[in-house]
Amino acid sequence: MTDQRFIIEMGVGNDLEAMDYQTAARRAIKDAYGHVTLPMWDSLGMDPHQMRIQITVGVQDPDQLDTQALADLIPRGVVTVRVVKGGQNVTHPGSNRTAVIATAAVEAFLPYQGDEWRSGTN
Repeated sequence: MTDQRFIIEMGVGNDLEAMDYQTAARRAIKDAYGHVTLPMWDSLGMDPHQMRIQITVGVQDPDQLDTQALADLIPRGVVTVRVVKGGQNVTHPGSNRTAVIATAAVEAFLPYQGDEWRSGTN
């Protein structure tokens, strides 16, 4: 085993006016990442840049996304972004305006720690 997932957070973002998939995806990633608090770095004596971060973003038109710009939102770790068809487009019947809704899953992995991770009940 080369690494262990220790975080998965989900987020949702939208763009209600411009039908901008990049804006919706950026907001979804920030929503997910904003829920993560990691006070463990000092406790474990680890460098947070050792993390591998995998982001999966779902939008109705995946070709509209700049994955490097989305990866650049995360300040630490080795980040990759995978885009899939998902999310939603919701069109208002009266104005014909479309709201774009994106979903994101942010997963963080660390190198395998083996016996380094123990519960405090030993």
